[in-house]
Amino acid sequence: MWRKRHRSNRDFIIIRSSSSSSSSSSSLSGDSEEEEMGFLEVPVNDLKHLFPELGPMPEGLSPQQVVRRHILGSIVQSERSYVDSLRRILQDYRNPLVEMEPKVLSLRKCQVVFFRVKEILQCHSMFQIALSSRVAEWDTTEKIGDLFVASFSKSMVLDVYSEYVNNFTTAMSLIKKACLTKPAFLEFLKKRQMSSVDRVTLYGLMVKPIQRFPQFILLLQDMLKNTPKGHADRLSLQLALTELETLAEKLNEQKRLADQVAEIQQLTKSVSDRSSINKLLSSGQRQLLLCETLTETVYSDRGQLIKSKERKVFLLNDMLVCTNINFKGQLEISTLVPLGPKYIVKWNAALPQVQVLEVGQESSAHEKDNVVIPNLGLKKHMPSSQSSHNKVYLGPPRLFQELQDLQKDLAVVEQITLLISTLHGTYQNLNMTVAQDWCLALQRLMRVKEEEIHSANKCRLRLLLPGKPDKSGRPVNVMVVFITPNPLSKISWVNRLHLAKIALREENQPGWLCPEEDKKCKAPFWCPILVSRTPAFSSRALDLQLGAAVHSPVHSSLLGFSAVSTSLPQGYLWVGGGQEGAGGQVEIFSLNRAAPRIVKSFPVAAQVLCSEYIPERSEEERASGLETSADQALPPQPVICLGLQDGSILVYGSVDMGTQCLLTGKSPGLQPVLCLKHSPDYLFAGLQDGTVAAYARTSGGFWDLEAEPACLTVGLAPVRTLLTLDDAVWASCGNQVTVFDAATLKAQQTFEAHPEEEASVTHMIKAGSGVWMAFSCGSSVRLFHTETLEHLQEINIATRTTFAIPGQKNVRVTSLLICQGLLWVGTDQGILVLLPVPRLEGIPKITGKGMVSLNGHCGPVEFLAVALSTLAPDILKSDKEEDPLADPVSAKDEKPDSKPADLASQNSPPMRELRKKGILLQYRLRSTSHLPGQLLSMREAPSTAGGNAPEHTEEDGSVYEMADDPDIWVHNRPCARDAHRKEISSLAVVSGGRGYRNFNSNGKPPASSETDSTLLIWQVPLML
Repeated sequence: MWRKRHRSNRDFIIIRSSSSSSSSSSSLSGDSEEEEMGFLEVPVNDLKHLFPELGPMPEGLSPQQVVRRHILGSIVQSERSYVDSLRRILQDYRNPLVEMEPKVLSLRKCQVVFFRVKEILQCHSMFQIALSSRVAEWDTTEKIGDLFVASFSKSMVLDVYSEYVNNFTTAMSLIKKACLTKPAFLEFLKKRQMSSVDRVTLYGLMVKPIQRFPQFILLLQDMLKNTPKGHADRLSLQLALTELETLAEKLNEQKRLADQVAEIQQLTKSVSDRSSINKLLSSGQRQLLLCETLTETVYSDRGQLIKSKERKVFLLNDMLVCTNINFKGQLEISTLVPLGPKYIVKWNAALPQVQVLEVGQESSAHEKDNVVIPNLGLKKHMPSSQSSHNKVYLGPPRLFQELQDLQKDLAVVEQITLLISTLHGTYQNLNMTVAQDWCLALQRLMRVKEEEIHSANKCRLRLLLPGKPDKSGRPVNVMVVFITPNPLSKISWVNRLHLAKIALREENQPGWLCPEEDKKCKAPFWCPILVSRTPAFSSRALDLQLGAAVHSPVHSSLLGFSAVSTSLPQGYLWVGGGQEGAGGQVEIFSLNRAAPRIVKSFPVAAQVLCSEYIPERSEEERASGLETSADQALPPQPVICLGLQDGSILVYGSVDMGTQCLLTGKSPGLQPVLCLKHSPDYLFAGLQDGTVAAYARTSGGFWDLEAEPACLTVGLAPVRTLLTLDDAVWASCGNQVTVFDAATLKAQQTFEAHPEEEASVTHMIKAGSGVWMAFSCGSSVRLFHTETLEHLQEINIATRTTFAIPGQKNVRVTSLLICQGLLWVGTDQGILVLLPVPRLEGIPKITGKGMVSLNGHCGPVEFLAVALSTLAPDILKSDKEEDPLADPVSAKDEKPDSKPADLASQNSPPMRELRKKGILLQYRLRSTSHLPGQLLSMREAPSTAGGNAPEHTEEDGSVYEMADDPDIWVHNRPCARDAHRKEISSLAVVSGGRGYRNFNSNGKPPASSETDSTLLIWQVPLML
């Protein structure tokens, strides 16, 4: 047994005891927490001489070796700085506070504030010892990855950091309170900060452990990028990235949970003990989904801003709470430690009663309700008989009313234009030139108004809340308008509100089980939510089996701002199936709304067994003009490839809903096509007879399906799954996998994926530097390294599914999918299992218990498909970034003899050719500029030097190019500045199988037939 030694000038290493010591110590000693948690001190020598130092750089190093050496130097320097910061926390703050007399902070409080700092220091002191030896021998070994794995994969490191992170909010709260109540403590912090060289505060030092692992990850990512394949350190670096990412994810989740608890506690303190909301908040059943400081605005009925005030808005899992923010305390304290505000609850509302309204939606959503304008004391009644004529618009909504007025005026002017065309005489200011200019001017004003409405929606969150009934008992709704800090915030609020409501449905209460140490706990707030279940085929008369599904992302610029935030990933879902030995069927679902809907259905010659989506070249690649051979081989449009039971391969255009079949072909020997994959050079088809047919691309970007393909012999068993990597193609046959070179199509290596011969490989899915595989029998999934083909991990899925179906051990994996750090596993029992995997370039090892869905199918999960789309970048532009709606031709550039080509070349943006072109005449009424009213002209008139306006005739008109479609004109203007913007991804996962089943113990039996093919769609919050 190690004995604890008194502190001296030497450093100590903390080692966790294998047997937990009893927590009987009640001493207030600053070291007592070590004994309580089972940590013991082991003295080591002074570490100052052990600081790692890189020697002079040898000659003859390759460029990659030089870069790796520099990265190692960065690791050494950053670690030295980090350890120095930890020492400062103890030497400059903790030790003086413990030894100070009289004490400004009790020993017990010192324990709380500096909890686990010394243990973290000792962990990194040990790491420095090992790092020193590695640095000394770097030029001979060049290995660092295994050191990170050995140092940071220990449970002790996770325990120490977890306890520190969980305690961080409490420590900061205690420091804040001490600053407010003890002037001596505040003065101590200020003096320590001023005496330090870098003026870093105690908070700035104590936040460093939370930031440490993300820094390590960035350094190791750089090291991995400069480590070639086959290098002895490459696999170790990938494993190190996995360990660090897993550790960082766990710490981030714990920090988020700790912050959530702190926010809810702070909110609970601001509510009266007797109020109903206090009981709800104190029950422990509330999850905080989102909280942010928003600006509440109040407008008059004329659209004038009356007042605005900041509010803290809390979105809980079942209610929305708005509070006033009350900052109290000395301002100087906020420079030392973040000051949390006190909240005063202004109102709260149950989520099902909260509605998001965009500009122009008022009349359609609540024509028969009363609307109260907050703080004005006015009630605006909108009886159904008068709702279309007496609408109430608050602030920006008046823009929509003005747009309707312009539409009515345009209809009148168009009638006037028709009358003018019937005139027999010729008049200077009454001709078709003038009339057409009026029409164009009104159309321009309408487009400007549409742009103003679009901008108003970007950062304006308008909520309709339930109010108290009026004297007659009629329901009254209250309109609240918030201004969000940016469009990203608005999107997040609308999306989270939408999904939080869906999460309250019966099938999602609960929707997932989280097995953790044989206990059932609540699923995290980010878990996928079942948003829809729908029949897979429009015709239920035929018993059609599901075969495959694939998502074709197609962006719709017609969607409104809120529709983008609440809809499924934009595009179309192609679902194929049929009857074995008979015909096949393809259904196309539109995902541009909150629920899928069938837009097209057509038959094919045989049952659909597989599908593949192949994208087109991006606009940036086309515009750059830098075409590689791979770029030139991409098809001119995105396509969907289908493989059929009769050996047919069909290629369809994925955008045209006419479902034009672009190419057809037959496999060699008419063998059933079991799987399809594409590479830059080939379209690969895995066939029933154990061969892979490789169809080469033609110069047009498509494949010559009629020509004889290159046939790659894999084995005698069917090729059930294919996987294309950067430079290789993996093909399964039985329990073995053969690796082919992607360019030469020569077999490089064959390895055994499962020890049992009858266990055929049925699914392969890549993530990071690993490939997960599922098999035709058994309940396990196995992980292999993409470079060394080494078997790295095996997981038994049956241990997870027993939480949904107790006692069921014979489970088979029928589908596999990886997306956004989650491995989705579908089973033959209809159960879906989610397992966390790293997202970075490391090894995608499963690092947690995962989750089990309580919503599934009555039979095997036939497929899992991901629908992923990126929202249009222009949605992220705030009002300040919006380009003014400039006229295509400015007055100063206009000349009577200008030609259309000249005007286009001077004023057209790069993507101008996307617009529809039409030549229309424009006329400027300069002689009427002194009259009252808005100048009705396409362009502003320049001021003339003289008082008299010149005479104009019909021949003085100029050419103007306009887009007939306002949506193209307003919303599809490309902006080069958007290229660097952060993307917003919308993600949904689709499972297909027989029927629908809820595995909850009190779940009701499904109303639909258990034999109907059904699609279940899960959606996750937008990834911002």
